[in-house]
Amino acid sequence: MKAFIKGFGYAFQGIWYGIIHERNVRFHISLFCYMMFFLLRYDFFEVSRNQFAVLLMMSSLVISGELFNTGIEKAADAVTLEKNKFVKIAKDTAAGGVLVLSIFAVAVGIVILFQPQAFEKLFDYYLNRPVYIVILAATLIADAVFILSGPLKIVNFIRGKKND
Repeated sequence: MKAFIKGFGYAFQGIWYGIIHERNVRFHISLFCYMMFFLLRYDFFEVSRNQFAVLLMMSSLVISGELFNTGIEKAADAVTLEKNKFVKIAKDTAAGGVLVLSIFAVAVGIVILFQPQAFEKLFDYYLNRPVYIVILAATLIADAVFILSGPLKIVNFIRGKKND
């Protein structure tokens, strides 16, 4: 039982590593959070339980794909840092797998969430609440900093430390 519980710890360490060190993991997690916020906060979109489950599944596949890609890249780098055609193939195909998942996730999102009336209602809602536009803009800026810099650089900046 102890090994089973330790396994969860290792898995969470892997997820945390991805968040800390991988920009694309942060990007996909951020998009997922915005999608969930807009779907759960507002009732403008008509999404069935099955459609919601599909959105969750596709999101989890993309984020998992990014984590698998990171694992493959790090394992390949551990073998050799020299130019090696097989390492390049492993890295490129892993990245290609994430790209395929991402393209299909976007396609699924479009099929489910392409509801022009819902976007009109959402636009009108924000247009009539300028404070919410400012808050949304602030979160988008903060999120862009999070995605591009990562949590470690942000924390070090706040603490006044130089990043290595």
